[in-house]
Amino acid sequence: MPDTGKVDVSVEDKRAADSSQDKAHPNTCPSCGSHYRDEELQRNLRVCPQCGHHFPVRARERIEQLADRESFVEEDAELRSADALEFFDLRPYTERLAEAEIETGLGDAMVTGAAAIEGEPCRLAVMDFAFMGGSMGSVVGEKFVRVCDGAAEAGVPLVSVSASGGARMQEGILALMQLPKTVCAIEELHEAGGSLLSVLGHPTTGGVLASFASLGDVVVAEPGALMSFAGPRVVAQTTREKLPDDFGLAESNYRFGHLDAIVQRSELRPTLARLLRLFAQA
Repeated sequence: MPDTGKVDVSVEDKRAADSSQDKAHPNTCPSCGSHYRDEELQRNLRVCPQCGHHFPVRARERIEQLADRESFVEEDAELRSADALEFFDLRPYTERLAEAEIETGLGDAMVTGAAAIEGEPCRLAVMDFAFMGGSMGSVVGEKFVRVCDGAAEAGVPLVSVSASGGARMQEGILALMQLPKTVCAIEELHEAGGSLLSVLGHPTTGGVLASFASLGDVVVAEPGALMSFAGPRVVAQTTREKLPDDFGLAESNYRFGHLDAIVQRSELRPTLARLLRLFAQA
């Protein structure tokens, strides 16, 4: 082609198509494509009636599903994370915290308190993935330690429900310190004769899986829950190997003996009630 002295400055339009067309509605089942109204999913415990896919559940709704009516009494709701490192990525950490609190109505990624399940008293520690990916910072660690202490003092088991992307990067080493802190709290709970029943929701990864979520006297997971220290994509890129389709999922972990059971959401409340009765007798 002859040189005309002109430079082609055209730019290819790579903008995504209309988000209203590409982005699926949050109540569309990713497994079978069925669509639901929010009240329909809520009545069915946020499980797809067609294929059994388990949708994510927010912390307060999870508590409503598990605890007896009006039995839950929240504790330590006033705790808030501090920005000790004055962390700034694209936005200040304090701004991200404020945004998460407004969007979720929670002070941090864990809700704790006293409750009863089918009349059996217990303490609950429920994580909410909607709050900064359920990441564990100093407040989550402190709340977990306090609820362990409360369970030990009351002589009741602790039920934890995890859903987390791991330690909170905006708190750096302070977040990583929560791993040994929560592990020590469970050890003290056991020394006091207490017990921990751990439920793993989707996803439970990183530092949460590497600390208290894996240390229950009984560990169960919901179907299809991802429970892996690193996600499949990261592992595949690191090892340069093709991974099994069920890598890191609850079904794979159960097959290798990392879980005691996989429990459908509809059976989770009666299952926990039976376990509470067994540990209360013990």
